[in-house]
Amino acid sequence: MPDNPAAVSVEARFALAEVPFEIAPLRQGLLLAHAGAYASFEGWVRDHNEGRPVRGLHYEAYAALAQAEGQRIVDEAAARFAIAGVHCVHRTGELAIGDLAVWVGVSAGHRDAAFAACRWVIDEVKARVPIWKHERYADGDAGWLHP
Repeated sequence: MPDNPAAVSVEARFALAEVPFEIAPLRQGLLLAHAGAYASFEGWVRDHNEGRPVRGLHYEAYAALAQAEGQRIVDEAAARFAIAGVHCVHRTGELAIGDLAVWVGVSAGHRDAAFAACRWVIDEVKARVPIWKHERYADGDAGWLHP
């Protein structure tokens, strides 16, 4: 039996975005009357990786599979945690240093569930969703990465 008996009514959405997106409307969709807590995660493009200066990156996804697996993850979170809503958006395409690459938002009755579900979703997205990162380094080299 799931930890969240109301899992059927949980708002759970995953999306890929080819262009920058606004967080405020996504968060607004999680502000539910029965939720008393909200937790989020933002992942940004940083200027280094494993000691190498990074100039930018490009994310590629097997879109149909990424969308299906991402949706499966948020649906699993809805069943696994006592939450009211969960949304996740991951960018694809060209990103510059400082750009928002991935966002997760979770609302719940209490903070423990919101924090736990948020952490679980980003960890599962990074491990399971077929999105590949092509980093461009300051020395002119480049390389594909997948967690």
